[in-house]
Amino acid sequence: MKRERQSLNQGWRFQRTVENPDGLVYDYRPDLTIGNNTTILKPWILPSGNEFINEPANRHERPSGNPGGNVTFVQNSFNDSSWEIVNLPHDWAIKGPFYTGENAVVGGGMGRLPVQGIGWYRRSLTISALDKDKNIYLDIDGAMSYAMVWLNGNLVGGWPYGYNSFRLDLTPYVNSGTDNVLAIRLDNPTDFSRWYPGGGIYRNVWLTKVVPVHVAQYGTFISTRDVSAQGATLDLTVQVENTRTTTEEVEVLTEVHILDSATETIGAKAAEFPSSKLTLQSGEKQPLNTSVKIQNPQLWGPLRTQQAPNLYVAITKVFSDGKEIDSYETRFGVRSLTYNSDNGLLVNGEKVRIQGVNQHHDLGAIGSAFNFRAAERQLEILRDMGTNAIRMSHNPPAPELLDLTDQMGFLVLDEIFDCWELNKTSSDFHLIFDDWHEPDLRSFIRRDRNHPSVIAWSFGNEVGEQYTDVAGAALAQKLHDIVHEEDPTRPATASMNYAKPYMPFPVVMDILALNYQGEGIRDAAAYANLSGIKTPPLYPAFHEMFPGKLLFSSETASTFSSRGTFLFPVTNETSAPVTDTSGGNSLLEQVSSYELYSANFGSSPDKVFAAQDNNSYVAGEFVWSGFDYLGEPTPYDPARSSYSGIVDLAGFPKDRYYLYQSRWRPDLKMAHILPHWTWPDRIGLVTPVHVFSAGDEAELFVNGQSQGRIMKAAFTYRFRWDDVVYQPGEVHVITYKNGTEWASDTVQTAGPAAYIQLVADRKTIQADGSDSSYITATVLDKQGVVVPQAENSIVFSIVGPGDIVATDNGDPASLVPFPSKVRKTYSGLALAIVRAVPGMSGAINITATGEGLIDGYIVLETLI
Repeated sequence: MKRERQSLNQGWRFQRTVENPDGLVYDYRPDLTIGNNTTILKPWILPSGNEFINEPANRHERPSGNPGGNVTFVQNSFNDSSWEIVNLPHDWAIKGPFYTGENAVVGGGMGRLPVQGIGWYRRSLTISALDKDKNIYLDIDGAMSYAMVWLNGNLVGGWPYGYNSFRLDLTPYVNSGTDNVLAIRLDNPTDFSRWYPGGGIYRNVWLTKVVPVHVAQYGTFISTRDVSAQGATLDLTVQVENTRTTTEEVEVLTEVHILDSATETIGAKAAEFPSSKLTLQSGEKQPLNTSVKIQNPQLWGPLRTQQAPNLYVAITKVFSDGKEIDSYETRFGVRSLTYNSDNGLLVNGEKVRIQGVNQHHDLGAIGSAFNFRAAERQLEILRDMGTNAIRMSHNPPAPELLDLTDQMGFLVLDEIFDCWELNKTSSDFHLIFDDWHEPDLRSFIRRDRNHPSVIAWSFGNEVGEQYTDVAGAALAQKLHDIVHEEDPTRPATASMNYAKPYMPFPVVMDILALNYQGEGIRDAAAYANLSGIKTPPLYPAFHEMFPGKLLFSSETASTFSSRGTFLFPVTNETSAPVTDTSGGNSLLEQVSSYELYSANFGSSPDKVFAAQDNNSYVAGEFVWSGFDYLGEPTPYDPARSSYSGIVDLAGFPKDRYYLYQSRWRPDLKMAHILPHWTWPDRIGLVTPVHVFSAGDEAELFVNGQSQGRIMKAAFTYRFRWDDVVYQPGEVHVITYKNGTEWASDTVQTAGPAAYIQLVADRKTIQADGSDSSYITATVLDKQGVVVPQAENSIVFSIVGPGDIVATDNGDPASLVPFPSKVRKTYSGLALAIVRAVPGMSGAINITATGEGLIDGYIVLETLI
């Protein structure tokens, strides 16, 4: 009789069409022509959000009827054998091909991939006769977008916002003891996002079975107070609901256990909340509030501190007549957060500088289909750089991503909306904001509020309401208040790229989140001739106007670069915009990796660092962006992906990675030289050399000749030798700190490309169809030196129980489809992503071949 959660990821049939095949729509949209035979389902879908609308008068009553029931795709008798077989999570668009040209159906902004259209998914469900008295729920972690669900030909409900998780009650439509057919319809407009959204059911799907008296969806909330190493108070709210037609009496008991998140092992009991008895009327949901003190708690703490991300699990059990009828687990952490206007963020009393990045939800070559290993790999790469915080830009993440940030110790700014009533694209969220902002916002917070990694909520990003003065601030206040109704323990904010300190908009915010305004927008000399908003550095003005509010930057830099590509001449400025005469090449769609060039509204890292160091009260930053992401390929729209990442789309660090590492990991003995030193066309030409290191002094040598010893001046963050003349050979740097040798680095001129080296991030993977190994192919010369300008065509092949699911090279301008097994190296590197065939163990042999090159070869092992 206990709760059961079953994965529904396997064995779906799928069909996508660009044109509407069924005459169904959610509602009127700018991109649609509504004919006489069109059926609008909005009145039947709106009630799916009722659970998250507080005022009963504002909830929606479902009309009679069964719209869509006559569509053949929803009927159990429909033969879908000709449809594609897919497993979830699934992104229908990522396999391409890419659209090209200026007037493409899907342009660069959305990644030039076929995200548009109608997608249908169908799957059989067998519901045991033993479950006939249970409640059966469908839990979808994310489906893009305008999801509508039928079971056995009956419209169940849906959820329009493609990023939110949602639940639908299948119980009234289930045929127990026999097969049931689930049909899900998705609809992506051509212009509903500013970046690549993906297409399809791109997160996990679950079937949840519970008895009619049970802990409700997102039914627990645990917060901590009076936290110290000696003790803490845990406050628990449990929502228990009764869907029976009779009054029920139950007892609720919650125990707290230590959790080993790495092994999923539940350890010793650490505390027990007092048991409570509830009397629930038919259809009633009732909250239960209890508290308990925990002695000597293992505190949750973030990266880059002496603390550890310790976790607990609360196990809530519901009893009827002494018999356990439901059990519900809640993972959480014990920690205190203090938001100080002068000292920034304190976690458990320790000041923690926010060293954060922004992350979009796509996972590079595998698209938006969530994959645990792919997400974990991204976080590992960012962690090694020194990152300790992630902003979920600009939408709710996959639930498992927050499990990872909890386990690994990242701080999270959890965000939900990119727009409100005022649109950014013609078919974006503004079309459904009025109807759905409350259920979307409440469900988002209830889902995520037990995660200790979440330190603040963001309910908007650069919204147009910044420009509407009092009216915009009033709408912001409405959303702010909803956040605090759901979670009074964390601050709420919205990111501001326009609102100024004297405007009403920032008054609403609990903490101040600035996009680019802190370091100034178009205010440096190199940006003087640009059109657009010009803003002086506003950290001081915001701090003066709001002396009691914590202040940080939710977006900084937007520096551009193409990994391993260097263009000349190099600007003498600390920061400069990209142009065809300074840092950019629009013909090749490349931006120089000297890491000095930015978006017109952005800045180099150096400029950002100086602005923050001149204003010590700034709590930190979230850089735009951690990884390159699909879509928004500024400054070159014909490309497929962004240039702003510190790490490229394939997961290869750019040179900028080491600049951030030198700042964010100041105790790491590291030095990094740029550019590479293979320039056959530059003999005798000035070729500046820059070095990133946490050292305070450095001496550079070219072929053994000193180019001078430099000490970093105040508010400078790199060593620059801008007059070096190129000669083939070797460049070597020795850095010093406090007069003592700190770290060194050497780069050499490469010879002709000779062979391919394959290196796997993990040589043993699980044979579950999801776990992955990321294999880097590097082109080397005979001496083992990377050939930095190699663009060899590599053919990847595989033998054994595995598949190459995608390849990439990190070049934003490459429009080769990701499933291709043939990939040119870019700046000497290419990537292959390998997964094991489910249920098959053994050796997987991967080979990489290239004309004129010695093959690369590697063996992986799979485990069942």
